[in-house]
Amino acid sequence: MKQPTVGLIGLGAMGLGMAQSLRRAGYVPHVFDLRPEAVQAFVKDGGTACASPAALGAACDVVISVVVNAAQTDSVLFGEQGCAAAMKPGSVFVMCSTVDPNWSVALEARLHGMGLLYIDAPISGGAAKAAAGQMTMMTAATPAAYAKAGAVLDAMAGKVYRLGSQAGAGSKVKIINQLLAGVHIAAAAEAMALGLREGVDAAALYEVITHSAGNSWMFENRMAHVLAGDYTPLSAVDIFVKDLGLVLDTARASKFPLPLASTAHQMFMQASTAGHGREDDSAVIKIFPGIDLPKKGTP
Repeated sequence: MKQPTVGLIGLGAMGLGMAQSLRRAGYVPHVFDLRPEAVQAFVKDGGTACASPAALGAACDVVISVVVNAAQTDSVLFGEQGCAAAMKPGSVFVMCSTVDPNWSVALEARLHGMGLLYIDAPISGGAAKAAAGQMTMMTAATPAAYAKAGAVLDAMAGKVYRLGSQAGAGSKVKIINQLLAGVHIAAAAEAMALGLREGVDAAALYEVITHSAGNSWMFENRMAHVLAGDYTPLSAVDIFVKDLGLVLDTARASKFPLPLASTAHQMFMQASTAGHGREDDSAVIKIFPGIDLPKKGTP
């Protein structure tokens, strides 16, 4: 079977690593990003620069979208110079954003009406795992879409979960993952803030917790950012304002209570309103009063 031509839109923290994984696997990715310098930096080591999503869509059998949200995905597909109208019938659109599952279901129907295949494929694992080809993909698609793009998914991820034959299943699992991720970050920040308030040495607290039953992956990862005083946004506060909002919207539709997710959402909202929305999500710790946070560059 001939190797499909693959394109990727969005060379951000995750998308760049995914494009690099595709290149390592023997693909020659077509790439587009709103930042021309990001595109040029990637293609100097192999790949093809595209001037628009439409140009990329016309050239590729599989188009992977790694943008922030549903609105950006819609723009990539149907905006000025969008790729949907340019894609060949039978091509596959792989949607990797965290979105409302019902929106993903509607998108699948719209693309199928245009003769295009669709994979609902939210991602998780962070930039380092994306760059190593070890991230997780939570996917749902028709057998025809998997037949055309399954090997492409495997080239980008360590785990590709196939969760159903129609869109929505992947997005539902992703927002449940985001419920846990958001609550874990908020709880980690609360614990570290209490330790600082009580005068516990922050580095010692981190060492003990990461070797005790109270540890979580999010505590270990995000509180390292706090100890370093480095709030460079690998995943921003406003991402969890959005994602936990999607979690709550989904639950509200069936009147399902989510007390912990609701509290965590309010914490991220508070951090965003205080001016920390574009900082790393660990900056949610800045909502706690009366604590002295570690400064960047201090031991």
